[in-house]
Amino acid sequence: MVTTLLQPTGLQADMEDQKGQTSDFYRTDPNLPQRFNNPDSFQGYGVKKIHPLYRTWNQTYGSKTPTVHEMQTQFKVTSHRFSELQLQSGMYKDHGFNTALERSKVMVSTEIQNKRLQHLRHYGNQSKEHHHQNSITQ
Repeated sequence: MVTTLLQPTGLQADMEDQKGQTSDFYRTDPNLPQRFNNPDSFQGYGVKKIHPLYRTWNQTYGSKTPTVHEMQTQFKVTSHRFSELQLQSGMYKDHGFNTALERSKVMVSTEIQNKRLQHLRHYGNQSKEHHHQNSITQ
């Protein structure tokens, strides 16, 4: 399947060609950070070239530098109180009593060792006798 990338239409091309600040086109919050008021300050868009056969629409859209029409006009800061409190007190650590059984990845438990020995004692001799009888008959 071959994907054809669409070229911007006349209106889209006009919107992309418009330079300026967001506040020149839209009413913006007076506390809007400068990076949102000036979309030309964003760097690194469209740097990585990808073979057209493997390029997705999201990659095409994401490679374009934002224009004033895509920039946000308000900026609301969220509280950092929780993060600051976590930095001061540290992460929660459970000091409870652990009753779970942990199995060793190196050693086999004695219960399993005993079962294996019983199995070998019981079936090990029979398998040797069976093997011995087969070798005599051949």
